[in-house]
Amino acid sequence: METRDVLIVVYDGVQLLDVAGPLDVFDRAGREADAGYRVRLASVGGWDVATSAGAALGVSADLARVRKPPDTLVVAGGHGYAAAAGDPDLVRHVRRLSAGARRTGSVCTGAFVLAEAGLLDGRRATTHWAYCTELAACYPAVSVEPDAIFVRDGTVVTSAGVTAGIDLTLSLLEDDCGPEVARAVAKFLVVFMKRPGGQSQFGSRARNETLRGGALRDLVDAIDGDPSGDLSVPALAARLGMSRRHFSRLFTQEVGVSPGAYVERARVAVARSLLEGSADGVDAIAARCGFNTVETMRRAFVRETGVSPAAYRDRFRRD
Repeated sequence: METRDVLIVVYDGVQLLDVAGPLDVFDRAGREADAGYRVRLASVGGWDVATSAGAALGVSADLARVRKPPDTLVVAGGHGYAAAAGDPDLVRHVRRLSAGARRTGSVCTGAFVLAEAGLLDGRRATTHWAYCTELAACYPAVSVEPDAIFVRDGTVVTSAGVTAGIDLTLSLLEDDCGPEVARAVAKFLVVFMKRPGGQSQFGSRARNETLRGGALRDLVDAIDGDPSGDLSVPALAARLGMSRRHFSRLFTQEVGVSPGAYVERARVAVARSLLEGSADGVDAIAARCGFNTVETMRRAFVRETGVSPAAYRDRFRRD
């Protein structure tokens, strides 16, 4: 089998698992099916790097000295992503090597480096759920998909955070060697061949910090604190002494989503907490969160997280 050259770009502050996950997938592929992968770590200057966990990574290639583009170029993520995206040498070499590579990818916040290099302009992409808003704000030419585990757009593929690099690499392996090899590698590594649901099930719902203080801020905080009551548009509008139309227009403008969408997210957020930390049945949790029926909660839960309440509890319930 033809040997495929894989170059993983690293830097100080890189996430260890962003590198180790893809490395182990490619390594196991060689053991399962004699798949030919030559994987190298590359950095600016060829210097070894310190991961965010403190462990050192040995680097075998200087980006400036890599003249032949690799088959596959991957930029790892990590807490040092901002400095990496701000390093003109690193960004220049990634842009240069990507131009000749068969495919280019990123793990986690490595997407910021690809975006800085202009490689995501006009493309769909994703990154770790905690950084999707930042990626979209910093690079408006990128269409960010916050729920995706990984996103393919042409020859560029980006993944969500940390372990999602394994999902991405398994997909690349499937392209190269077929589903049976990829499935065998996934089984050996004890991971899903195709992870159920999106990354929304792993994220946390952040408080809306852009909303100014005042009556609307107090109303939003009240919804977050107790989403079980009557939170219909007429009831919410009445609390602020507004007409329904004016309230809906103001809420959507200031908060960024409609009142109904915000209430649903707030109810799902509380339901997630109860599914994780209580022994209550799903019917009781639905009632406590303001859902009229269990089926209503299930549909809202699937819309927000990509999985059912039962599946979510199986994965995240605290013993």
